[in-house]
Amino acid sequence: MNAYLNGQFLPLADAKVSVLDRGFVFGDGVYEVVPVYSKKPFRLDDHLRRLQGSLDGIRLTNPHALEAWRDLVLQLVAQQDYPDQSIYIQVTRGTPAEGQPLRDHPFPKAGTPTVFLFAQPLLTASAAQKAAGVCAVTAVDNRWLRCNIKAISLLANLLLRQQAVEADCAEAVMLRDGFLTEGAASNIFVVKDSVLLAPPPSNLMLTGITYDVVLELAAAHGIPHAVRAISEAELRAADEIWMTSSTKEIMPIVRLDGVAVGAGVPGPLAQRMDGLYQAFKQEVMRA
Repeated sequence: MNAYLNGQFLPLADAKVSVLDRGFVFGDGVYEVVPVYSKKPFRLDDHLRRLQGSLDGIRLTNPHALEAWRDLVLQLVAQQDYPDQSIYIQVTRGTPAEGQPLRDHPFPKAGTPTVFLFAQPLLTASAAQKAAGVCAVTAVDNRWLRCNIKAISLLANLLLRQQAVEADCAEAVMLRDGFLTEGAASNIFVVKDSVLLAPPPSNLMLTGITYDVVLELAAAHGIPHAVRAISEAELRAADEIWMTSSTKEIMPIVRLDGVAVGAGVPGPLAQRMDGLYQAFKQEVMRA
């Protein structure tokens, strides 16, 4: 399994960074995850634009032009011997240059960003898992106010996700000031009276590429939908709730805080959307 680190492709086990790297010391960096189907990165330019937005958000100059990023990702994909992959990209502010303080909160006046990429097999939810659905718990969204930056400092998300794990559930569905934001590691959709609802993009959530695909498929196939604020009351009264991501795809949540969602089984719109998504994956993502 190969990786890329600061200009060199090498075995993942040989990739090393300084303990003084600001990504290690401060969590000062951003990341992206690109799904790859049949060795074809899906919407790579969209992911790289989101990476640029995250870099702008932390005021870190992009170390590569768009074409250079594309080339790095495609080279890494080609080096793996499995077709479906997940490419992780991480950029940190790097290690302070000689003469700079070793650990200081302000940005160092000199230094070179650390660029790291690695690939791993892309494992998605099985048909059996989707047919059964999963349970979730709600949690207060107590993260910072820049959740649209894909920052590597994910401790708040980890703590929220751990609440779900300790309840033997798959996800924590987050609420802030009485409204749905997202899952700890997913986006959340709600269905009520056959209308698909999604919370609007904002600084309080990170919209995923799968989020975009779901809304595109709904528009293309005449599924009534709306992007608007969703209250906690609407969430709890939903006929269906889904979590979506590149690995979970369209995953029905059938119990929330121990209470059945709708009939307590995956709903008809989730099943329809999953069928549309699987067709899209074969016809477009693998094309």
